[in-house]
Amino acid sequence: MIETIICNYLSGVLDCPVKATKNDRPPGRSVFVERTGGNGRFIKHTTVAIQSYGTSMYEAAQLNDEVIEKLYGMVTLNEIIKVSLNQNYNFTDLETKEYRYQAVFDITHY
Repeated sequence: MIETIICNYLSGVLDCPVKATKNDRPPGRSVFVERTGGNGRFIKHTTVAIQSYGTSMYEAAQLNDEVIEKLYGMVTLNEIIKVSLNQNYNFTDLETKEYRYQAVFDITHY
């Protein structure tokens, strides 16, 4: 499952919690990985949204930049063919008042 691969990879290169289940995400600086779509049978094309949370807008933006930089490094894994940034934007949660940014990636993998 691509979410597990991404979470394991980011957990190894970031200094904050990385979760694929929103209920498990601790408050403060953390990352949430969510698969939003995809297709393919042998070679898969998956769209993934990665939300970077922080205690301030600056912290969330800074973490988002770090996630983007680090995620490109996933191409060194055997399962990953290509990583490309689709979108990147402020995604502050108005309901919970949590600062977050979201980076959407298209990932080609086995």
